[in-house]
Amino acid sequence: MDGRAPLTLPADAASLQDVPHPSRHTAKLVPLDRSLEALPLFRLSDSPDDGAVSFTDPSGGRWRVIPPPGQRLPGTFDQDVYVELCRRYHEAGSPPDGAVTFTLHAFLHSIGRRADGRTYEQLRNALARLEKTMLESQGAYWSAARGMALDSSFPVLLATSVRRRRVAERDQLSLFPTLTSPEPGEARVVLAPAIRSNIASGHVSVLTSVTYFGLASPVARRLYRLLSALRPPERSWHIELEQLAERLPLAQRFPSHLSRVLEPAHEMLTAAGVVERASIRHRGRQWVAEYLFPEKVQM
Repeated sequence: MDGRAPLTLPADAASLQDVPHPSRHTAKLVPLDRSLEALPLFRLSDSPDDGAVSFTDPSGGRWRVIPPPGQRLPGTFDQDVYVELCRRYHEAGSPPDGAVTFTLHAFLHSIGRRADGRTYEQLRNALARLEKTMLESQGAYWSAARGMALDSSFPVLLATSVRRRRVAERDQLSLFPTLTSPEPGEARVVLAPAIRSNIASGHVSVLTSVTYFGLASPVARRLYRLLSALRPPERSWHIELEQLAERLPLAQRFPSHLSRVLEPAHEMLTAAGVVERASIRHRGRQWVAEYLFPEKVQM
């Protein structure tokens, strides 16, 4: 991603203006902030490393993901929560205040998770991390509205709150036999202005939640998001393996180790029709990941 100029949307990719508002046919489309999609954010491993994620793009722009003191970075569960929040934001008509409301039970059902005491707590923690984790850009995050790369810090969520359901609704607790206390409640979250601004400006990549949640691994899901953001107008595209690992991000660094992580994800993306072919090859002194996209855009 060029810190001095925006990523140009592929000629055959949808912009926000091309994305229909929700109906029973289109409600599963997910417009995502294209600048954020091109940068690393969510951990893709279960390692206990809680340090900041750092990335420097080819133009020299610097990016860091900084967890709050004593807490870990957003991870694989948080990645799913973020995608579903963006889907619901679009489905709500992109409200000007950035607020999205939902019941925890319905949200967990949407992302294919069983609703019980453990997953309610996971969801609450994920929302808190997306509010408290700071994204720091020094010429790395492109603002379409300002026409420049930002030097600033911001979270994914500006505010979050979870409240208990009204007393009159507590008869519904019998529907959740695994819950002892407290009852699940309703959430209200506010998407950060920087992210909303890029979405409103049409600086988006678009995927479908059906395809995204149909991918069985967090690496495949993240790679789907990244390819949707970086895909060029041409059908074929390649990226140095080391740079791909930094953008995802992956902790592995040796080509053989990266291949073992990426090959199952490549198989899933090929089976889903996101790519026609994916491979890792040795080019000169560099290892590269090569992708051939279908003639018709697959989201």
